[in-house]
Amino acid sequence: MSIDTLSTFTTGTGSEGKFYSLPALANHGFSKIDRLPISIRIVLESLLRNLDGKKVTVADVANLANWNAKSPGDYEIPFTVARIVLQDFTGVPLLVDLATMRSAVDKMGKNPQMIEPLVPVDLVVDHSVQVDFAGTAMSFEKNLDLEFYRNRERYQFLKWGTQAFETFKVVPPGIGIVHQVNLEYLAKGVLEKEGVFYPDSLVGTDSHTTMINGLGVVGWGVGGIEAEAGMLGQPVTFLVPEVVGMRLIGELQPGVTATDLVLRVTEVLRQTKVVGKFVEFFGPGARALSVPDRATLANMAPEYGATMGFFGIDEATIGYLVGTGRSEELCKTVENYYKAQGLWGIQEGDEIEYTQVVELDLSSVKPGVAGPKRPQDRIDVDALKQKFESLLVAPTPGGFGKPSLNGSYEVVVDSKDGIKDTIRHGSVLIAAITSCTNTSNPSVMLAAGLLAQKANAKGLTVKPAVKTSLGPGSRVVTDYLDKTNLQVELDKLGFQTVGYGCTTCIGNSGPLDAGIENVVKSEDVVAASVLSGNRNFEARVHQSIKANFLMSPPLVVAYAIAGTVDIDLSTEPLGTDTEGQPVMLADIWPTSQEIGDAMASALSPEVFQRLYTDFAEQNPKWNEIPGSIGAVYEWDRKSTYIQEPPFFENFSMDPAEINEIHGARALGIFGDSVTTDHISPAGAIKKDSPAGKYLLENGVPVSDFNSYGSRRGNDRVMIRGTFANVRIKNLMLGGEEGGNTLLQPEATKTSIYDAAMAYKERGVPSIILAGEDYGMGSSRDWAAKGTSLQGVKAVITKSFERIHRSNLVGMGVLPCNFKNKEDYDKVKDLDDATFDLLGVHTAMKPQSEATLRVTKADGESFDVPVVVRIDTPVEIDYYRAGGILPYVLAQILRANA
Repeated sequence: MSIDTLSTFTTGTGSEGKFYSLPALANHGFSKIDRLPISIRIVLESLLRNLDGKKVTVADVANLANWNAKSPGDYEIPFTVARIVLQDFTGVPLLVDLATMRSAVDKMGKNPQMIEPLVPVDLVVDHSVQVDFAGTAMSFEKNLDLEFYRNRERYQFLKWGTQAFETFKVVPPGIGIVHQVNLEYLAKGVLEKEGVFYPDSLVGTDSHTTMINGLGVVGWGVGGIEAEAGMLGQPVTFLVPEVVGMRLIGELQPGVTATDLVLRVTEVLRQTKVVGKFVEFFGPGARALSVPDRATLANMAPEYGATMGFFGIDEATIGYLVGTGRSEELCKTVENYYKAQGLWGIQEGDEIEYTQVVELDLSSVKPGVAGPKRPQDRIDVDALKQKFESLLVAPTPGGFGKPSLNGSYEVVVDSKDGIKDTIRHGSVLIAAITSCTNTSNPSVMLAAGLLAQKANAKGLTVKPAVKTSLGPGSRVVTDYLDKTNLQVELDKLGFQTVGYGCTTCIGNSGPLDAGIENVVKSEDVVAASVLSGNRNFEARVHQSIKANFLMSPPLVVAYAIAGTVDIDLSTEPLGTDTEGQPVMLADIWPTSQEIGDAMASALSPEVFQRLYTDFAEQNPKWNEIPGSIGAVYEWDRKSTYIQEPPFFENFSMDPAEINEIHGARALGIFGDSVTTDHISPAGAIKKDSPAGKYLLENGVPVSDFNSYGSRRGNDRVMIRGTFANVRIKNLMLGGEEGGNTLLQPEATKTSIYDAAMAYKERGVPSIILAGEDYGMGSSRDWAAKGTSLQGVKAVITKSFERIHRSNLVGMGVLPCNFKNKEDYDKVKDLDDATFDLLGVHTAMKPQSEATLRVTKADGESFDVPVVVRIDTPVEIDYYRAGGILPYVLAQILRANA
């Protein structure tokens, strides 16, 4: 049986274009297509267009066309995406994997060029800049110089990739954050191949790929492991999702920003439990939002746990495409295509069936912040003082366990000519306007500039101890801040541009001033960071700063001036003016009219066209980087940045049997909310850590350590960095912070890496035990790769975050959930037990049950039921192959035999 729906529509040039018509499916017995969520229909179009009876079958199309809102089912969807987007922290190791696959094929005596991405791949170098210099006019240039010095080997490798692979393109450093570049430049809305038009869709190797959902593009973050498979022709398979509709009504009150809205949405949707689900925004409030506001909401989907936070395409979408310099023909094609597909517009009522509808009245949203450790923990601005003071004295792990607020400490700010300042618990030491969440949004960026202007007029200043920075998402931000004369106002307060990339939010905040760092450590000060980012997990922003609060860009400026989060900005002054009078936040908060007037210059098509043309010409430092040539990469065994990983050392064309695990030891036992940052940190490398010792042994001075993120092309560093976060708490050591464990049976305290290597040498399998939401956070493939290379055979938790569970399977590690969550309490204190995983076998089905047999040190044993979280049939194939990479390589070799 086939399904013929090929139809025609009029393109933006007036010519006839072909497309696979969703409305035409009604003629094949699928009568409720127009009741399906827009996001589901776009995925359905991909199935229809790629229907070949093999990767996509008629049954696949029928399953999704008959999607049942209240009971979607448990089938898998083979989604073929139109393109792939990478950032360099995750993209470099992906390119390393491709180079390794080519080397493996070359060693077999076959043509290495059979390894080639089958869809366009764009890599944006945006994660490598660090805020070493801040608060000066030369900060940007100095940081860029350091970035190129530190990352020369990585950039040489990327240049090799651009000539080795035909479909691999690189946007060089200094251009912008990947998601804003995607929104402003890479996204096309509709693509065309051989006369057939189809919706733009993608996956990206960063969880915040979802920003593009604000433009009506279906896409989400996956690990590099999944993205690589997608590049090489494998559909992105996922279980059919539930779709939660979020109806927005009303309108935001004056003084409430898009950031305040997204923090409230994050709070509500986390409580709604949308992990693994699509969220689709609708209602009059959604229709009224600008595309930058929609993108702000979509970008935070990982924080509220959803796969996507999707908006449909309407007049606002086309207006944004026009305003950002897309051609008139493309914009008209997008509009005509979506109208022909019946996908045009954002509905206001109940035209579409959703699994669940959640309503939010925008008029109820108040100014807020989120923290100090999680994005979903929202706090009203007028409640922050009371909340911080209660958390300060509350016992850990929820609080900070300090006896009181008393005490202040004098610090000498070496970088500011030895100026003295005082800090105490709650002092703001980092204030960063950064991250793709907000710097894509002119309304909040201009609001920050306007607030700075008013603060300067009052004579307000930022305390010397505060490290201020501005990391715009693209150079367009600088253009409109310059045009409105607001950049100079931000400069006066120390918010000079430090780089165009992902800075503080990813942990690239750079060092604190040495005089400040010494006092924070010696006195154990609970200092704060304030940032307009989307991530504030423990030790992510900076290892010495324990309280981290997300907020809008204008609030970042306000708290930088106040110098503390231990303040109620609704009743206490930020400071005093030139006449000694108190200045309240309300006195300098910009009006909606002022923001609206400044917005008039924010979207200029000519600016976008100029700044997104000929990147190489605009980036001479990139042109100076040499790149090797050839189809196969010549590995440098002395490199500490790029090494050939061992993923194909035991490669076999034949799938292995699935066997039980016997006599395993716990490598780590963890609590709830263990993030991919905890498992595989992205930030600074400590010199006394296993990774630091490795670098020192290989002649790298501490000053050149760079970050874990920048060294993801070297498995020797990354395996040593796995579970090495300074804030990870291993219950085997009573919850002590740091990447250590007990090596059993001798009960010797050692690093997790050293224990893992000892177990591997002894032939003892190891497992990880953990609580809820294991693997939440960034879509970090090295969290799974490092776990696998350390010899971990299974990870058993109360629950997983979506991407990490998938990545574990993709690296040949068995993810399991306790069938009864309370059984976790039976094992969390048994650091000296041995574990058997029974009932796993080659013939098992997805989500089968198995038994965890626990044998305590005294010989007593008991059984705990678990669910094996291999969720789809293809994941069983991946697991049997030893992971997705050897599986794909075998597929390619068979196809080219």
